[in-house]
Amino acid sequence: MKIGVLGLGIIGAVWARHYHAAGVLAGAWNRTPQPGFPQWKPAPEAVAAAADVIQIVVADPPAVEGVLARILPQLGPGKVVVQSSTIDAESSARFAAQVTARGARYLAAPFTGSKPAAEQRQTIFYLGGDAGLVAELEPLLALISAHRFLIGTNEQACTLKLAMNLNLAAQMQALSEALVLCRRAGVTDEVFFAAMGKNAGYSGLTKLKEPKLRAGDFAPQFSVKHMHKDMRLASKTAACDDFPVLDAVREALKTAEARGMADEDFSALIKLLNGA
Repeated sequence: MKIGVLGLGIIGAVWARHYHAAGVLAGAWNRTPQPGFPQWKPAPEAVAAAADVIQIVVADPPAVEGVLARILPQLGPGKVVVQSSTIDAESSARFAAQVTARGARYLAAPFTGSKPAAEQRQTIFYLGGDAGLVAELEPLLALISAHRFLIGTNEQACTLKLAMNLNLAAQMQALSEALVLCRRAGVTDEVFFAAMGKNAGYSGLTKLKEPKLRAGDFAPQFSVKHMHKDMRLASKTAACDDFPVLDAVREALKTAEARGMADEDFSALIKLLNGA
């Protein structure tokens, strides 16, 4: 099977290069043209026509809707849409209905893992849809990921992904506050992270973000604007508009975006505590 990638952002570009290296990339497209990219196509319609599997990894539900509107005429029996953008359950259900109405198949495949994980093929997929289709796509998705979990329905997979990001956003805010608390008391970053490494609160997020926090390096692995979008979607999911931690991190991300940090890594939340 040949795959096409629609969306060459931080993650999509890495995946497409992995597919290209494996000899299975049929086409790649991005809203902002990248004509030098391997297997570049000038339009998403051309990618959909060339590929058996079309993987969409764009910013949000409206972006997915726009891409689907263009490629739907190219879909039919034998085509599969793998939707890897982080979106809400309601949107996923609507998009699945549009795809299957054309005779094609649809798999929700949101993921976890930032740019370093994607580069090391350590992405983790949360898959929602038919188990048989998941098995069919296993050889392709294994090229870019370490684990693939079958969650249940496409709506359940999308909800789980938002829940995972809520947990990460909350951890990031708490880690930032804990670090600033110690800095203000004169505790060095070296001592803080050495102690954290032996604490029950140590996590994969702490390990990933320690170098960025210590260096003040906010080059994006996962941007403020995308995490903010995910928290907005989470707030609208399953009547979760009364979750206090979700409300707090959503507001912090909103403030960070308004203060010019939209394209910085979401670890830039710490800058708000320093008066940025």
